[in-house]
Amino acid sequence: MTTRTMPVWSPAELHRHLDEGSRFSILDVRNQDEFDAWKIEGKGPIETLNIPYFDLLDLEEEDEEIAAAVARAVPNRLGDRLPRSGPILVVCAKGDTSTHVAEGLRRLDYQALNLEGGMAAWGDHYEMRAVEETGRLTILQISRPARGCLSYLLASGSEAMVVDPARHIETYTRIANERGWRITTVFDTHLQADHLSGGVALARALGVDYWLHPYDSIHPDDLLPATFSFRYLEDEKTFTLGEVKVRALHLPGHTLGMINPLIDDHYLLTSDTLFIDSVGRPDLGGRAKTWAPLLYRSLQRLLTLPDHTVVLPAHFSHMHEADDQGCYRASIGTLRNHNEGLRMLSQGLAAFSAYILSNLPEHPPSYDDIRRVNTGLIEVDEAKASELELGRNQCALSHGKAGRRLAA
Repeated sequence: MTTRTMPVWSPAELHRHLDEGSRFSILDVRNQDEFDAWKIEGKGPIETLNIPYFDLLDLEEEDEEIAAAVARAVPNRLGDRLPRSGPILVVCAKGDTSTHVAEGLRRLDYQALNLEGGMAAWGDHYEMRAVEETGRLTILQISRPARGCLSYLLASGSEAMVVDPARHIETYTRIANERGWRITTVFDTHLQADHLSGGVALARALGVDYWLHPYDSIHPDDLLPATFSFRYLEDEKTFTLGEVKVRALHLPGHTLGMINPLIDDHYLLTSDTLFIDSVGRPDLGGRAKTWAPLLYRSLQRLLTLPDHTVVLPAHFSHMHEADDQGCYRASIGTLRNHNEGLRMLSQGLAAFSAYILSNLPEHPPSYDDIRRVNTGLIEVDEAKASELELGRNQCALSHGKAGRRLAA
């Protein structure tokens, strides 16, 4: 178990440094395949060196202190590849081996720190930002920075609604309890493929209704129905939350049952339909050619909303997509001019579909099992859940254009 006997950064401290653009470097001592699959990223480039842990050991005796072996090996094996000025954050999978490496570096007078809990803790870290916070309406954007996943807690008066909750449901119940809110409604905008949903578990724990569009209650590969009960979300279904209305817009394309909630006729939770720098990918159900026209029509419908409508997506690809308040949001008017996928709509269905099909990223194999978990077809323990969720989400279309930082 990691102890604070040496300088460490908690995941929260790491996020603060990333958000502030602090200058530091990273020594990642995981195996190369783990590093290639998932690494720490910030708003700008971070000087990062990946050297597997065992390549930094020079044990002379079996019971030799590991930090001493690292201190002896580093000069020969790393030379001047590590900076002498500025902090060096040492990272491993769970924060154990990196402790010894950081201590070895400190004995060589490097400014080395350990990431507390390693990449496992970083992957499970949550941040919260207020998108709107008035006496009438509060919208909290809850992020998992390491994964680029966003969920939402909405409240008006004493009533609250959770949209797209992640599997750590205590995050939402804690916030609601601290603010004196009663969560009355839980729903998923679609059948999630990149992470395990906490929707069903949260609704059951609270004894409230769980909502999902029926088209997304069937696994697209196995064609087997969900094993849990749910309320049917339909196009134009309207919820009353305290003093505000939440209207469900059925916008298929990323999935067949995709719902985008419109809050108070001003905020649109676009889920995986529209992101800040991209649009959703229509291939995760294995039917890209068939679903691309659905996405085309859904995006066209979305653009009929007023330009001042604020887009709040379910994912982000890079931290630089956040605004000055740390929120991932932008107005439809801004995205209409700067989002490449939206601009392609003006070229017609054929050109849009060709653009989509030529920019599809690789289909992560774990996504198929994640959807099986999210439909209740299989059950996993905590270790398997963490394994399935390793890495950043890949729900957005891939393209080579550098993203722009946009404001709502």
